[in-house]
Amino acid sequence: MSPEPEPPLASLRLRIAQATPPDVGHAARAPVRLLAVSKLQPASAVAALAAQGQTAFGENYVQEAMAKRAELAALGLEWHLIGPLQSNKCRDAAATFDWVQSVDRTKLVGLLARHRPAGAAPLNVLLQVNVEGEASKAGCAPEAVDALAAAVAAEPALRLRGLMAIPVPHADVEQRRPAFRAMRALFERLRARYADVDTLSMGMSDDFAVAIEEGATMVRVGTALFGARG
Repeated sequence: MSPEPEPPLASLRLRIAQATPPDVGHAARAPVRLLAVSKLQPASAVAALAAQGQTAFGENYVQEAMAKRAELAALGLEWHLIGPLQSNKCRDAAATFDWVQSVDRTKLVGLLARHRPAGAAPLNVLLQVNVEGEASKAGCAPEAVDALAAAVAAEPALRLRGLMAIPVPHADVEQRRPAFRAMRALFERLRARYADVDTLSMGMSDDFAVAIEEGATMVRVGTALFGARG
């Protein structure tokens, strides 16, 4: 009898660990965090992964996340917004998410800070960077990172944690490496200035290994966990 196949979550965690190199000249790198991208997945699928020990989930749509968070409140999960954020959704986003990874303009900074509920922990913020200057993609320009970071850091209701990016999806994942490398350079510069900066979110199901090699501290994976959406 052939052995039972390894569950996708366990297999993915092993692949992430295998892709994580030690930092040359330093102690071993901290484990890379896995964000399970659960957009368009039912709450039951999220609960199944949570039962296996996965705690952080990424959503693209505020309304969908609000419903899942309410249904799964007893599980104490950590919710990340990874999709573009519209100004008119900031009130709900500030109350629903633990992290917002898609902050790319100062208007969002003010709105999220204003609407973060009193008494809640500061909202963790990543700045989304359009690292390759794609006209159709959200994200601030690399040269805008410093000013945007300062705006976030000035808000007591927000906590600047780092950067997020989605490179051009070249068929050859090696062609994405320069973008990942550029993001690492931006991240290291930011980390030198702000004590709380510790997260570089980049890499998805098909390229997370390359992203980790280039310095990602968090990868966002959906397909490899849940399968392709129909």
